[in-house]
Amino acid sequence: MVHQLDLTTVTRSAADQLLPVTPGLGVVTAVLLAAAVAVAGWGLLGHGHAVLRAGLRAVVQLAAVALVITWVVGSLWWSALFVLLMFAVAVRTAGRRMTPGPAWVWAAAPIAAGVVPVLGLLLAVGLLPPKGLSVIPVAGILIGGALTATSLAGRRALDELRQRHGEVEAALALGFEERDARLEICRTAAATSLVPALDQTRTVGLVTLPGAFVGMLLGGATPVQAGAVQLFVLVALLAVESAAIVVVLELVARGRVAAGPATGGRPGAIG
Repeated sequence: MVHQLDLTTVTRSAADQLLPVTPGLGVVTAVLLAAAVAVAGWGLLGHGHAVLRAGLRAVVQLAAVALVITWVVGSLWWSALFVLLMFAVAVRTAGRRMTPGPAWVWAAAPIAAGVVPVLGLLLAVGLLPPKGLSVIPVAGILIGGALTATSLAGRRALDELRQRHGEVEAALALGFEERDARLEICRTAAATSLVPALDQTRTVGLVTLPGAFVGMLLGGATPVQAGAVQLFVLVALLAVESAAIVVVLELVARGRVAAGPATGGRPGAIG
């Protein structure tokens, strides 16, 4: 009981040091959301409603997850189902960003190709305890990185093929295989999807202090422990996202994922 009370006290103290959860925090959050919507509308970005919907969805989803996760972490099986749910949502989200057609299910391949080997390795060597409280956050970080890389790489590759269709035809006329012709055109554009992860890794500690690092420090870990964990997270994300981008390129090059119409409900429309 004493240990539990101490842990609760430490957790509350850490939260208070970061951002005190008070009514004022809710008010400021609402003001910032309204400002984001207004700026997006004023700047004619075309995503004002999307920003509002995203903010409101975040409120509902975080509230639901906060209630569910405290229940599922006590069981490894329920935790595994929760991870599968995260994976399914990531596949749906990334897939629909790439293409509006049924081929969106192919997004499962790049996300799994990045996440499963890393998560499996961590569990196999014992670095990741088979407990919900450990597996869910790590899996969430990896799946989130794979989702971002998959959607960005897919959209950029397909947009490049659409815009440079004539160059693909020219490569085919020169004797290139269709797969090779497509790769020649879209590889460079899709590869830029790795830039955000590269920039985050290059500037860590100088421009940003990532959440894992700050969270561990506030939770009582030493700077060395926090730095080691954050370094692992960054390197793991580089590995996951690199694998996801390579698989997306292969899917696009082989025509498994195709571009949608150039107008209206094009892939990548934010909603």
